[in-house]
Amino acid sequence: MRSILDVPAPAKLNLFLHVVGRRADGYHLLQSAFMLIDWCDTLHFERRAGDAISREDIGDGPGLPTDDLCVRAAAALQQASGCTEGVHITLDKRVPAQAGMGGGSSDAASTLLALNRLWDLQLSRSQLASIAQELGADVPFFLGNGNAWVEGIGERLQPLTLPRARFVVLKPPQGVETAAIFRSEALQRSTIPATIAGFAADPWTFGHNDLQPVAEGLCPQIREGLAWLSSAGLAGRMTGSGSALFAHLAGRETPALPAGLLAAGWQIRECGNLAVHPLAGWAGSDDQGCVA
Repeated sequence: MRSILDVPAPAKLNLFLHVVGRRADGYHLLQSAFMLIDWCDTLHFERRAGDAISREDIGDGPGLPTDDLCVRAAAALQQASGCTEGVHITLDKRVPAQAGMGGGSSDAASTLLALNRLWDLQLSRSQLASIAQELGADVPFFLGNGNAWVEGIGERLQPLTLPRARFVVLKPPQGVETAAIFRSEALQRSTIPATIAGFAADPWTFGHNDLQPVAEGLCPQIREGLAWLSSAGLAGRMTGSGSALFAHLAGRETPALPAGLLAAGWQIRECGNLAVHPLAGWAGSDDQGCVA
């Protein structure tokens, strides 16, 4: 096999995000529901002579952050497996950065899955997950087969079944630095732990995002976007550490973004949720659900 083309890397939404405590080492204890959506990056992989790893961007997407997780993922896979093959990665970046949508983490996970095939490594899902954990807290989720109830510092994942639904997703031009939110003294860190049963009663309105009030102070555009969604009759919420916002459409049509916001670089997209990751089954079957 010389190449694998058109590999999807789907984004996610945090339907809620509660901070329920803090460990002695400073890591925050979280609860959340991660939901895959059909807003995707697309990656192409070509085997190359030697062990060099290279990457280029195509398309007119928002571009990559400086820390390129897909290249780091390829290098980590080489090191863990002893593989001496190289690869050239072409990335059509569509999911915005600093949005709380997991775009970079999803790119890394799809890279691990694709190169496991391209390099014929035959690593199991749990073996890939051990590599993924070193790349970032969200990367193991994107190696799972679908949506997940998330606890701990993001390492405890339980498969979650959700009804099909449509959402409007809104991304302001400004992003938010995750570390700045978690450093804030204003962050609420003692939300009472929730249960899956409580969440399942109404997943689209359950809970809240504890990071949102701090993020609004760091990025006033979040408040602007929430106000616009409210004016359209939609209950908006921030996903992850922001700055992207979303609202359940519940049979409504996606409102048209004002021309002034579009000109200023705001992005809006109607998305559907995914019941199954598009790369489900691309790794060994040592576990069938989400990986932890």
